Amino acid sequence: MSKVAVVYWSSSGNTEAMANAVAEGAKAAGADVSVFETGDFSADKIADFDALAFGCPAMGDEVLEETEFEPLFSECEDKLEGKKAALFGSFGWGDGQWMRDWEERCKDHKIQLAAESVICQEEPDEDGVEKCRALGKALV
Repeated sequence: MSKVAVVYWSSSGNTEAMANAVAEGAKAAGADVSVFETGDFSADKIADFDALAFGCPAMGDEVLEETEFEPLFSECEDKLEGKKAALFGSFGWGDGQWMRDWEERCKDHKIQLAAESVICQEEPDEDGVEKCRALGKALV
């Protein structure tokens, strides 16, 4: 059985809703899934999982949340090579540049994304939830 970690940071609950949908999709595909808020995960746990999904909303000038999520992802990125990974997050303004920058960063660190990243403007609608579930399934 594939082990999947879903790691996220959320302030409004939108990215948390996306994380739960990613977890649902991975569970539906037969994975053993663990969901972590940023503060409950560390790079040391990466070895315990076959695949990982990371979720963070756009903050400020379309960047990752800088206090908790950015330091965690920086700690993790060199340990993700060879693992299935996926990205998701919500935004309230802009055009998704933070996600394009994050995907490029993953590419630079040789992190292979298992599925197209999912972004939702504000709260995920039904289509956004389905895309998150599909992302979860792609990790299995």
